[in-house]
Amino acid sequence: MACCSSISPAFLHLRQNPAIKRSKSRTRFQPISSSLSDPFVLRLAETLEDSFSSDPSPSPSLPLQKLRETSSLSLLSKSWPSSKDEPFRFTDTSFLKSSQILPTSLPPSLSSSPSLPTDTHLPFLTLLDGHVITSLSNLSPLPSPVFVGPLSNAPSHLSTLLLDVLSQFPDGDLFWDLNGVGAPDIAVVYVPAGCRVETPLHLRFCSWEGTDSESKLLPVSNPRALVLVEEGGEIGIIEEYLGGDGEDKCYWANSVTEFVIRDGATVRHSYIQRQSSNASHIKWTFVQQGSSSTYELVETSTGGKLSRHNLHIQQLGSDTVTELSTFHLSGSNQTQDLHSRLVLDHPRGYSRQLHKCIVTHSSGHAVFDGNVQVNRLAQQTDAGQLTRSLLMVPRATVNVKPNLQIIADDVKCSHGAAISDLEEDQLFYFRARGIDLQTARNALIFSFGAEVTDRLPYEPLRKSVQSHLRDLLAAKGAIQ
Repeated sequence: MACCSSISPAFLHLRQNPAIKRSKSRTRFQPISSSLSDPFVLRLAETLEDSFSSDPSPSPSLPLQKLRETSSLSLLSKSWPSSKDEPFRFTDTSFLKSSQILPTSLPPSLSSSPSLPTDTHLPFLTLLDGHVITSLSNLSPLPSPVFVGPLSNAPSHLSTLLLDVLSQFPDGDLFWDLNGVGAPDIAVVYVPAGCRVETPLHLRFCSWEGTDSESKLLPVSNPRALVLVEEGGEIGIIEEYLGGDGEDKCYWANSVTEFVIRDGATVRHSYIQRQSSNASHIKWTFVQQGSSSTYELVETSTGGKLSRHNLHIQQLGSDTVTELSTFHLSGSNQTQDLHSRLVLDHPRGYSRQLHKCIVTHSSGHAVFDGNVQVNRLAQQTDAGQLTRSLLMVPRATVNVKPNLQIIADDVKCSHGAAISDLEEDQLFYFRARGIDLQTARNALIFSFGAEVTDRLPYEPLRKSVQSHLRDLLAAKGAIQ
């Protein structure tokens, strides 16, 4: 690297110096000049990699080793974000930096593990603080050609295949790289060519280790998952994040999920985030879509003091279908943030994005930054984007930035944004039919979010999420 000559003392990666003996393929972060990197970030990264020294498990697999190495090198150019950085202009992460961040235990104690609810009709894989726990999982309903489990248990031919697809994303930010350094393992879902999985797979990510709100300690976990669906394959993924040790515990879940969807394959992705009220939840979702593939996302996010979802979708072939539906609920001292980017480089792509949020408290905050980039070769693209926000009280805040970047000249694209309280003509419609004002408000508020939650493809999940939303809206005083 050309920049190495300016580092003093040099930051040397172990794979660049074979004279240094490896211990479980660990990467040692050496001090570097402050002009090139953020000392706080490097200390945090070293704390994460030091936590593996007490891990009794064998050395990491080659793909995981590669991920840690490339992530550690990428951190050289990353600093902690501030409001001066455009992607974090409206999202404050300084309280994370002021905390004493410590990795969660390796591995979590199963003797004190949570009793998680189960749906016996669905196969499920459980992760506690980023660790795949097979004893709390049930994968028996899956067809035999499908592999679901930790990367460390993947067959050798699959591990070699994953080596080529893992972390092929040059635009990840600091939190993407921190996950790459700190991920203890990778939950892998592999669907071979032509295989259709009829029953959705439930991935349950539980944040178990937490502290009280008065503590300066902040446990951090780095769960990571990779879903690879070969040509013509099909699967439904339910990705759910839960707080397992009390509703007000403090912790930080720094998550990454990658989807590689080959030609003609289909993924229906349901993402449910209901962490504890004092948690921090920062998540990356990176999707690669092959020709004639379909990716459908339905997201509901209600938990956390800070919830940030970075969603990046890359079109790798023509005739793709991409449908994104998200609903966020922000209450007292909550920030719900969605930053999405869809990059279209091939003809005849079809995409629709609907983002909706409700802010129920004057200290609540919601952020939406949605970018659709239609490049020169993406002719005959049909792309639509709409964001609607409902502010229930004075001084509630929402910052929205829907945007299209169109270079192709033969396209059909639209976008729009609306921010308001309940509309008087809608309330009048109900009251003119003998329905009292409070009942009318309740119906309009709940149906605002139901436009998204009704799209959840699995009925028991849909009923559970809608019941949870109704309880939250009542607890926040939005409905009675």
